[in-house]
Amino acid sequence: MQEVALFLLTDRTTKLTSQPDTSRTTLNGKVALVTGAGRDIGRACALRLAQAGAAVSLNYLNSSDGADSAVKQITDAGGKAMATRGDMTAAADVESLVASTVQSFGNRIDIVVHVTGGLIERKTIADMDVEHWNRVMELNTTSFFRILKSSLPHMSQGASVIALASQAGRDGGGPGAVAYAASKGAVMTAVRGLAKELGPDIRVNAVCPGMIDTDFHNTFTKPEVRTHVASITPLKREGTSEDVANLVTYLASDEAAFLTGTNIDINGGLCFS
Repeated sequence: MQEVALFLLTDRTTKLTSQPDTSRTTLNGKVALVTGAGRDIGRACALRLAQAGAAVSLNYLNSSDGADSAVKQITDAGGKAMATRGDMTAAADVESLVASTVQSFGNRIDIVVHVTGGLIERKTIADMDVEHWNRVMELNTTSFFRILKSSLPHMSQGASVIALASQAGRDGGGPGAVAYAASKGAVMTAVRGLAKELGPDIRVNAVCPGMIDTDFHNTFTKPEVRTHVASITPLKREGTSEDVANLVTYLASDEAAFLTGTNIDINGGLCFS
């Protein structure tokens, strides 16, 4: 009898694995706004959200080729997408992006994914002036405030906000990244407060990437450091933009309906919070 029971369990597990139930993994009818969507994580998020059925409004600043090619890829597959250039640290550009999104996709925004951000330059506190500090805060933290503030009037019950924080917001970041780490820590704290303020209608979460293979690390992290970090990571590799996009899409979906106020690590096991 025990052998039969084990066989039936194994057989059922095989069937569930080979034919997954995708009935809930859908964003059909949803409108998603993704900032910083011209490259890397933002672009991957736009593509993955569209794959799940959402109409996607992509914002970019300098990466027009990446944004335009993503729109083409989405529309060629039968989806809906548009790309809009705009500086998310400029109030007028934020307002214009939101206005064009709701005008194009039915006067609603169901998902906001804020990817805009960056380190700008590695500076120790001794070398840093207040202008640099303010620029980093404006880029990473205030831009999140701006896009959320502008989008909120068009969001309703069941909407979801996902911010891109960072492992640096937990551990302080590497050398010369104190302003960046502080700005991402502020995003993480804002997520917790917003979850309480906007619930139960709107869920607010953040993801905290570690070493992801992007232009960010191409620019600011030495190759030998990246190799070392990958070697000491339990999964023995850097993450990909698609890894992050899969998590973001889950958080945007109803499958994550009881998740809000979280800052979810995605770093291959390098850092446990």
